[in-house]
Amino acid sequence: MKTAAALVAFFASASAFAPTNQSPRTSVARNALIDEAFGISIETGNKCPPLGRWILEDANENGIKWWQNAEIKNGRVAMVATIGYMIQKWGIHMPLYLGPSGSNGFHPESSKDWLLSSTTGVTFSDIAKAAPLDSIYMVPAAGWLQVLFAAGLFELTAYKRQWMDERPIPGDYGYDPLGFTKREGGWDSEELTKLRMMEIKNGRVAMMAMAGWLSNESIPGALPVWHP
Repeated sequence: MKTAAALVAFFASASAFAPTNQSPRTSVARNALIDEAFGISIETGNKCPPLGRWILEDANENGIKWWQNAEIKNGRVAMVATIGYMIQKWGIHMPLYLGPSGSNGFHPESSKDWLLSSTTGVTFSDIAKAAPLDSIYMVPAAGWLQVLFAAGLFELTAYKRQWMDERPIPGDYGYDPLGFTKREGGWDSEELTKLRMMEIKNGRVAMMAMAGWLSNESIPGALPVWHP
């Protein structure tokens, strides 16, 4: 009898920590919030994919906005990375390449190589000749510290402008040198809405492309389709 009472008390106390089921009304409202988030498109049937829905199942409006910002920023980085990867893969570099004359867009040699690192002896021309992943390892630690510092500065600025300044549009960090947001209708215009969706979709493609290219760079043959 005592054993039975102990078991009842145990399961009763354990049930207090078990997750409670959401009411149908709360579940419907959250699903609507997820499916109506900007970036949901026809490719997924105008609904959030199952994995995304699982990630966002406990997210409120600010949580969804945080994930939207993360996707947009990673997409923008990936789009720039695809350009950098192709430039490095094809052995193209800018004329002069931060050094004296004698080089051109398709020839990494210059009349005098400039050192990237005096401690390792790596030159800018060495970087231009290297494979994309190899060039990463050739950058000295001081160079990566500069990259991390610049990235951190951008992140802090983006956080301040998006969250502390309470900008409602994910990805709007107040930097618009080409004046896209100054067009007639602003953020609500059909043209800008279309451009925002194009940016998100191109960013998604770029992230997938970089994942495939880097996988193939690490494991030759991992990406069985054309790539730079």
